[in-house]
Amino acid sequence: MTEAAARRTPGTPCWVSLIVHGLSATQEFYGALFGWEFRPGPDQLGPYVRALLDGKEVAGIGQLPPDRHLPIAWTTYLATDDAGRTAEVIRSCGGTVAVGPLDAGEAGRLVIASDPGGAVFGAWQGSEHIGTMTAGVPGTPVWNELVTRETSMVAKFYQTVFGYETEAVVSADFDYQTLHLAGRPVAALHGVGQSLPRDRGPHWMTYFEVADVDASAARVVELGGHILQPPREGASGRLATVADPEGAAFTIVRSSED
Repeated sequence: MTEAAARRTPGTPCWVSLIVHGLSATQEFYGALFGWEFRPGPDQLGPYVRALLDGKEVAGIGQLPPDRHLPIAWTTYLATDDAGRTAEVIRSCGGTVAVGPLDAGEAGRLVIASDPGGAVFGAWQGSEHIGTMTAGVPGTPVWNELVTRETSMVAKFYQTVFGYETEAVVSADFDYQTLHLAGRPVAALHGVGQSLPRDRGPHWMTYFEVADVDASAARVVELGGHILQPPREGASGRLATVADPEGAAFTIVRSSED
């Protein structure tokens, strides 16, 4: 099991969280699927728990107020050293700040925003809580990818806000850019054009490591979720895109490096 680094370079995906209607039922789903346990976290935005693997924090799940009806989706948080400054740059580059900068107790400060294409993401200035604390084992986030219509314009937004270098796939029919920090790939942008689901729009997709993609996909269905894209071979290994019972989509992957 790999311990996550103490300080996150700005722009590094550092946390993922999910806000749902049924907090208890969602805990049961992910606990059965990934082996997560839970403990209370900051509740500035309502009831909230942190998911743990072997006592190490890996993700967060919160509860929507009963009168709020927002899309249920995993949110990728990108590290920042200054949430206030990041919010200013987001606005100046055509993005929208929906929440924050907001203090989350002693844990840190957060911003929830959307890029010019409408994809929601978070920015996290860690204090006592710096983000996901373990990696490289089943049940942990392993990759984050923006699914959008086309990458060229939105790439400029993320480059300006977080200082990424980009590496594009040179292909007439494949629109894909990898985001790098200090020469290391940390996330990606995938332009899918008209294949973008109409009911979801541009969105960040979280990839979770699993030991067996086919078995995990079947388990998702057993637990009340459903399969969006069945198990298949990809460039990084075998993967499938699934959704939990409230409709939050995520990708499960068995890395080819395992």
